[in-house]
Amino acid sequence: MRRRLVPAALLPLALLLTACGGTSVAGTAAGAGTDGKGSLTLDVGDQKGGSEAVLRAAGELKDLDYRIKWSTFTSGPPLLEAVNAKAVDIGGVGNTPPVFAASADSKISVVAAWHGTSRGEAVLVPKNSSLKRPEELKGRSIAVAQGSSAHYQLIASLKKAGLRLSDVKVKYLQPADALAAFTSSKVDAWAVWDPYTSQVVEAGQGRILTDGDGVVNGLNFQVAAPGALRDSRKAAAVKDYLERLRRAQDWVYDHPAAWAKVWAKDTGLPYAVALASVKRTNASRVAVAVDEPLIASEQRIADTFTGLGLIPRRVDFSAFVDSRFNGDLPPSTTAPRVYKES
Repeated sequence: MRRRLVPAALLPLALLLTACGGTSVAGTAAGAGTDGKGSLTLDVGDQKGGSEAVLRAAGELKDLDYRIKWSTFTSGPPLLEAVNAKAVDIGGVGNTPPVFAASADSKISVVAAWHGTSRGEAVLVPKNSSLKRPEELKGRSIAVAQGSSAHYQLIASLKKAGLRLSDVKVKYLQPADALAAFTSSKVDAWAVWDPYTSQVVEAGQGRILTDGDGVVNGLNFQVAAPGALRDSRKAAAVKDYLERLRRAQDWVYDHPAAWAKVWAKDTGLPYAVALASVKRTNASRVAVAVDEPLIASEQRIADTFTGLGLIPRRVDFSAFVDSRFNGDLPPSTTAPRVYKES
């Protein structure tokens, strides 16, 4: 019934959940393929249009001397649950799911990071909304996925506007339900991430009231199972896998239009939406070190949620990172890239 509320141009998003996502009921892994050869298998958790798609597009799945078994998840939290359960060796998520996983004492280690712009993390309002400034959100209803990067972005954006989370009416909805609520005017605003932001804007269904640039840290992570890292052969495979991901991200920066075409085909997004999201977010990401500033930034996120009572106890985020794969990467504070036309 909910799908009838969603304009046709927005239907692909009802099926797409990205790395920044919050808790999802439909959190189980869907079977995917296997790449490579050899006796060692690296179990990789992925999301639609994620690591597998970009590695394949960039030609980085060739000449693997180990196997990659792909499992696809709907969002970050269930992927991290699989890492904790040792069902997955490594997988990609946004900046907030690891904080909630850490609060549950999950066995996870952040092993790699990318820093990009946060312009795709936005608070959207309907195109004809009377709201013009974030300060005007007081008393309004806002949809957001609990535990997602958008959840923290909303809190931080409200704080910048002189508001508290308690000043608004938060509706905890996963993106498919939030999209339906937003397009049927059941909420006044929607805090979400790309490609949802680009889809709503490109479809003319809404506009950006405020975004996360300069408000949130713009980090994305690869998170591994500590047990896999204790296995020397798997640790070597993780190192190789991360190096391939970093080269693939360089390829995205050099070939944004080509990646948008692949991403659109893989996810069902319109090409124009995929390209807008690449311009706004994806092409800006640069591989950075898992370092002290990164830990401090994530600690601030954790402390914020603890202070609001959304996490039951204080989290020491430094206990959930492993910096062995940093190599000569630049610091996590390195500026994101500027979109490159191609």
